[in-house]
Amino acid sequence: MDRFDVVIVGAGPAGLSAALFLGRCCRSVLLCDAGKPRNARSQRINGFITRDGVDPREFRRIGRQELERYPSIAIRDMAAIHAQRSDEGFEVTLADQSRVTARMLLLATGIVDELPPIEGLESIWGKSAFPCPYCDAFEVRGQRFAVYGQGGKAAALCRALTAWTDDIVLFTDGHALTEELPRITVIDERIRAIEGRDGMLERIALADGRAIARDVLFLSSPQHQRSPLAEALGVEIEHGIAKTGTRETTNVPGLFVAGDASDNVQFAIVAAAEGAEAAFEINRSLVREKFGTLR
Repeated sequence: MDRFDVVIVGAGPAGLSAALFLGRCCRSVLLCDAGKPRNARSQRINGFITRDGVDPREFRRIGRQELERYPSIAIRDMAAIHAQRSDEGFEVTLADQSRVTARMLLLATGIVDELPPIEGLESIWGKSAFPCPYCDAFEVRGQRFAVYGQGGKAAALCRALTAWTDDIVLFTDGHALTEELPRITVIDERIRAIEGRDGMLERIALADGRAIARDVLFLSSPQHQRSPLAEALGVEIEHGIAKTGTRETTNVPGLFVAGDASDNVQFAIVAAAEGAEAAFEINRSLVREKFGTLR
């Protein structure tokens, strides 16, 4: 059974960043990449200094290429499907049923956006429908925005979007909104379908027969962990997000969670920073294991 200092599950910005820093610490690292990033449908990564607007696939290619100069880093293009505590720290089972052990485990597996079951929504996801205005609203600024959601989160999203447009319609899909939203139109009729062409939104068709012309859609919807490993290992999960402490530590000793899976500020650059912070704390923990805590 192969043994590593650290197994990193997930090779997005958080996992790649953590692997880079741990490689520079000469730690033996296994990076597991299932090839299912949250932004697989996205056209670009925005707001990442020196990489603003880069294609997500190119970003991951560059990141993996940079890891090649570090001989202590191994990459396996497969998911980690099971993990448990062991005398070594953690025993991880990969998709091919091979097993490895690690003294520390970092989960950077991200989250899944739970899209409502509305006809036509899947066809525009990532092209003209988005979860994050900070990531995508600049490119569509000034256009006719639709917002889908209910309750306080939807109201907060509408308010935030006023930085990019004055034309916002909130669709609550049959739910009453109790919040006051001045200058924002609220439609509580059920949505029948999303209509568009070639991935571009054209209108929101309602159950009462109306069709509201819109250019772009932002969603306030639930999320859940992409990987079941965090919950299976006993990490505290709240509203789909893993609860973490200082430098991405969790309530499970030796287990770290970084990136979108652990934070409500779900920017690629923040995920990369969290990966670096987790790597720092992991290396420091490994040093403590060797020498004990300094007084």
